[in-house]
Amino acid sequence: MNLPLPNYIGRLLLVLLVNAVVLFGLTPAAQASHIRAGDIQAKSDTTANPNPRRVFFKMVLYQATNLVSNVDEKDVTIFFGDGTCTLQNGVPRFSKTQISPTVFRNIYYFEHTYNAPGQYTVSYIGENRNAQILNMTDPGNRTFYISTTITIDPALGVNRSPVLTAPAIDNASANQVFLHNPGAFDADGDSLSYELMPSQAANAVVVAVTDCTPRNAVVPGFVYPSAQSASPGGKQVSYSGTPPGVVGADAIFTVDSRTGQIVWNSPVRVGEFNVALVIKEWRRGVGRPRLVGTVIRDMQITVVPTNNRRPEITIPPDLCVVAGTPIPAQTITATDPDGQAIRLTAFGGIFPPATFVQNQTGPPQASGTFRWTPQCENVRSEPYQVLFRAEDQPAQSSQSLIDEKVMRITVVGPPPQNLQATLQPGSAIAVLNWDRYVCQNASQILIYRREGPSNWTPGPCETGIPADKGYTQIGAVSASTQAFRDDRNGQGLERGKTYCYRIYAVFPLPGGGASIASQETCVTLTGRSALLTNVTVDKTDATTGQITVKWTKPTSSAGFAQPYGYRLLRATGQSTAFTQVYTTGNLNDTVFVNGPINTLTTGYTYRLEFFSSSPTNTELKETAGPASSIFAQGTIGSDGRVALSWTHNVPWNNTLSPTVVFRKDAAGNFVQVATVTGTATGGSYTDPGPFVTGQPACYYVRTTGTYGTGLPTNLVNLSQQVCVQPVPCTPVLSLKATNCDSLSANLFNLPATTGNSQVYTNFLTWTLNTNLPPNCNREIAFYRIFFSPTQGGSYRQIDSVKVLSYAHRNLTTLAGCYQVQAVDASGQASARSNEVCNDNCLLFLLPNIFTPNGDGINDTFRPKVASPIRRTHFTVFNRWGVKIYESSADPLINWNGGGTANEGGRGPAVAEGMYYYQAEVEFADLKSTKKTFKGWVQINR
Repeated sequence: MNLPLPNYIGRLLLVLLVNAVVLFGLTPAAQASHIRAGDIQAKSDTTANPNPRRVFFKMVLYQATNLVSNVDEKDVTIFFGDGTCTLQNGVPRFSKTQISPTVFRNIYYFEHTYNAPGQYTVSYIGENRNAQILNMTDPGNRTFYISTTITIDPALGVNRSPVLTAPAIDNASANQVFLHNPGAFDADGDSLSYELMPSQAANAVVVAVTDCTPRNAVVPGFVYPSAQSASPGGKQVSYSGTPPGVVGADAIFTVDSRTGQIVWNSPVRVGEFNVALVIKEWRRGVGRPRLVGTVIRDMQITVVPTNNRRPEITIPPDLCVVAGTPIPAQTITATDPDGQAIRLTAFGGIFPPATFVQNQTGPPQASGTFRWTPQCENVRSEPYQVLFRAEDQPAQSSQSLIDEKVMRITVVGPPPQNLQATLQPGSAIAVLNWDRYVCQNASQILIYRREGPSNWTPGPCETGIPADKGYTQIGAVSASTQAFRDDRNGQGLERGKTYCYRIYAVFPLPGGGASIASQETCVTLTGRSALLTNVTVDKTDATTGQITVKWTKPTSSAGFAQPYGYRLLRATGQSTAFTQVYTTGNLNDTVFVNGPINTLTTGYTYRLEFFSSSPTNTELKETAGPASSIFAQGTIGSDGRVALSWTHNVPWNNTLSPTVVFRKDAAGNFVQVATVTGTATGGSYTDPGPFVTGQPACYYVRTTGTYGTGLPTNLVNLSQQVCVQPVPCTPVLSLKATNCDSLSANLFNLPATTGNSQVYTNFLTWTLNTNLPPNCNREIAFYRIFFSPTQGGSYRQIDSVKVLSYAHRNLTTLAGCYQVQAVDASGQASARSNEVCNDNCLLFLLPNIFTPNGDGINDTFRPKVASPIRRTHFTVFNRWGVKIYESSADPLINWNGGGTANEGGRGPAVAEGMYYYQAEVEFADLKSTKKTFKGWVQINR
């Protein structure tokens, strides 16, 4: 209702007060307890000149009929999610309809234009719910919150939120299964998922009023309707649907995330219950589906007592239908255990033009007929859901009960018709033609090809072409196109082969969908093209390597007249950047030796062109290949085993015969060490050895290929030789540690610590573990030394040496950890050695007398012996326990007998005599050990 702003704010604030305040002479619950359920739906601008940031909305509210005039919601405030709202000018009600003795349905239409793309939550806050709700605290004084989240993105195009075709209020009967389905329909074909959610309220109405940004929260005291606190004693009853009832188990309240079917098995407490249902809208595209919208519907369920029993509905199984084909009349039936008449209804986005007509009400059986002829515009990936409901018709004193089930109907595109393939005269090009596709709303026609017939017939509703049928997509054209030329990407079709084709249509996103594939059509090219048969490495070298390429002589063809010849092209690796390396007009010349080239670190790919010039000087060309050399690579693992792999890209089949692996022995000869089954593009082998100590392990592989029956076979090709140097053996590191126990035992006899300038040295030695990893290389060029100041910390290299020892000198502390790594002459490094650590001893000895008289001898109190120290907190007390000195400035103390008037030992001199001290010492060891030392000291001046 369009109240003046101050009054509206007052009413919104009122519902937050713990102590009710009278407004217009009524308590809040009495004057505003009225909202039962509702939802908001949205769609983007579809006018003649659409604005992608303009959105149209429809809100449906369900209100109690026992209203007082000032809460009749003649106009409402909407929050648009961008910081704006309609506080000043409310949205007027479009219609008000009484749909039951206790319920009004109000409809509101409004629109909003956003300033920028983004995601926005459009929401409504009602002043109060109706007061009789049983599964929340003090419902009559709780606000009512619903929302719809939309995505403004030009890339999405037109987007419409789901339309909920079933009302948001429903009745249930005690001790009977309750069923409800929102009948959601998405006109764009987006996928929908469903979740339950606690009913929501405005968390901060004050903020909503002042800056138009409401915040929602769970209604205080909310529990789901099946909770024992809301419906004590609720138990499940027999139910054959999903989930099946477990008789006697605690009641459940669930939603099917795919169909939206809500099941409460079963209510027991009579009264009203509310719950929120979340419908999420997912847009398909490249990658994972994208969440583009969310509708939060708050619905109300009224449980009434009854002795009535639920009817049972029977529907046909899910269907798949080709667009343009009428669905055979589907019969829906229902029976009632109490012998009552039944009303059958159907919900879904396809009504109209789909129809459902009830023929019989029963008893003994009610029946109805569903009919629909889906059109091309109905093709999409997601099935359509049709909700069928049976509601019995008991005496007026009893509550009617329902059963409902969902039928899913998938609509696919019809197959393209009359696909024909012919050869273009005088060429190696196939021309495809087909009838104009009947569904011109399709986005593309996809063209697929394979070699040889498939003998595959698509199923009645099987769309597209399965990957296992051997087809490859070779093109795509618009839905209005009726022809396609296949020249095999400019290479021409190969003579002697049969090429078979199918096409099918795909439909635009977001709905997507596809058609059934066309019938297969084939074309055969007579004669035989030249075929590459060998690309084998004769010599492995970085500069003088050699590869031999061989091919077959093509058969004659009327289209290929003299002059004709061969061109051989080469690309580095398996790239497509070809350059010509050889040409000849002699058709009997079918071998080319390519060298000198680098075959040690590079593989090569070849393509052959058989060409001739026609009388019009237009060149005809057949292409063979590409075919690559076999390129092998090897690495050695930490376990000492060699991992060998190889790759190739060839037009023949290397998988029917084993690939043979050869390794060089101690005498320098290659011997067979393994046979493996390769793949279409290569293979791998792990060699456990044994290997020749100190020598690299060298390999090559041999493949044997075939083109198949009636074509060249026994095509033997060799890879280049690849050598793998074993990694260096891993060092075993030792460190000469300090004997702290011995030093502690002789503490009084140790030389005096000279101060912070004390330096230390750590001595390291190591050996090689010649079995780690197995077959490791013992020929070491040098060793790297690594250091970390803390155990398990980050290491840095500090030096390298060629010998098996190292002295780390001029250290201020012995604490630290080391690792060593061996490196061979080729630069290969071993694993790092074990970690060894040294640590400082925890030595600390203070004298019991000093003479601070300025003669330069024993003028300060400091440790006689001390390990490296990070910090010392030193405190001195006189004989009466009074603290006379305290300092942490010097780790070695260096107290000159002064008081604490000045930190650093410069206070007034204390008198001669005995004093007591406490030294809290933090040592500079790996663990930063802390110890406290107490004692006495005599000062003589």
